[in-house]
Amino acid sequence: MHDEHQIPIWFFIGLLLTIYGVLILGCGIYNVINPPEHPVKLANLHMDIWWGILLLVIGLIYSIKYRPSGTD
Repeated sequence: MHDEHQIPIWFFIGLLLTIYGVLILGCGIYNVINPPEHPVKLANLHMDIWWGILLLVIGLIYSIKYRPSGTD
């Protein structure tokens, strides 16, 4: 009987959230450095930065917690 090693789906979800967090945070930082000509009403809250940080943190937590171990 073979003991099959499977990678948890939560690891991939964590990677995806991390990637999205980096992209959204990068976009938010770019918008702070180069503000748009016609900003939206609540642009001063910089929600893209907050969401980027939140997604990045949650993604890193999932990626670290569910990372596949190299030992079998």
